[in-house]
Amino acid sequence: MALDQELAAWLRLTFTPGLGGEGLRRLLLEFGDPQAVLAASPAALARHVPGAVAAQIKRGGADDALARASAWLTDPANHVVTLGDAHYPQALLQVPDAPPLLYVKGRLDLLRRPALAIVGSRNATAQGVANAEAFARTLSDAGLTIVSGLALGIDAAAHRGGLAGGASSVAVLGTGADLVYPARNRALAHELAARGALLSEFALGTRALAANFPRRNRLISGLALGCLVVEAAAESGSLITARQAAEQGREVFAIPGSIHSPLSKGCHALIKQGAKLVESAQDILEELRLPLPPPSPRSEPAAASGVRAQRLLAALGDDPCDRDTLATRSGLAAAEVAALITQLELEGVVASLPGGRVQRVHR
Repeated sequence: MALDQELAAWLRLTFTPGLGGEGLRRLLLEFGDPQAVLAASPAALARHVPGAVAAQIKRGGADDALARASAWLTDPANHVVTLGDAHYPQALLQVPDAPPLLYVKGRLDLLRRPALAIVGSRNATAQGVANAEAFARTLSDAGLTIVSGLALGIDAAAHRGGLAGGASSVAVLGTGADLVYPARNRALAHELAARGALLSEFALGTRALAANFPRRNRLISGLALGCLVVEAAAESGSLITARQAAEQGREVFAIPGSIHSPLSKGCHALIKQGAKLVESAQDILEELRLPLPPPSPRSEPAAASGVRAQRLLAALGDDPCDRDTLATRSGLAAAEVAALITQLELEGVVASLPGGRVQRVHR
């Protein structure tokens, strides 16, 4: 994508200090297009934005930022999509503070397809990660592109599930589209760029600033028909995304969990406030009036074998449990409990939690 005069005008305006998306939209409404805004007199501009901002528009500048964008756009996988572009996500046009332009790396076609946001805790349990990936894969196979925020935990699992399904996945970044944060998700980001998309409203080179992540959450929810919260603590940032989804008129879904788990508190609060409790991807598809995907063969994890392993699992149940309690419930020796837990972890049937606890993982 070449940096032509029209696109350069869009970029110059977004680089103008103090203008912001709301001010730019006012100017576009009055003058019609970015080039006309740049050609307007300071007095005409000052009728719609503060005088200092009008003066800054006429002063111009931002040559380094323009050069950076121009160099980035030499890669055919990179795009800048403006409000006037046919590729701009239709769903975002319904959001009051839709960004004037988006930096996109990857598949532009995903921006205008039906999508579902999946968010949750960065410090997710093994069960939460399994749930996020399984829900995302089924929903992706049903035709919903999975949108999330590339964070560790639930976000990353949702992206993996979306990529494994038929409709792929889009990551909305809190940095510039030329940076990957967190670094531990670099390989996942490269896979998204190749088979899905990375999207950001922030200028290239924007680093991971704390204030940018809550702001980008409105785009995660705004791109989607609804938002599923998989695991969330009472003060989780995922609840911001869920609240914004509700304010945008999107459906909000939540997976319930154990009453003893701190990571269930946020989901339970959402359900009390009117979010739809879901136990399967089918619940979401029915609510959105979408058909179920056709069944497809999947490789299943190895089943836990052995009478003693089954005895241990029966004693474990579905809630987290410490090993001493597990030994008491099962009647097995502590050493045997430890050996069986190791075996079951290797089979993907249980997972260890902080504090010496273990939990069964359903897939």
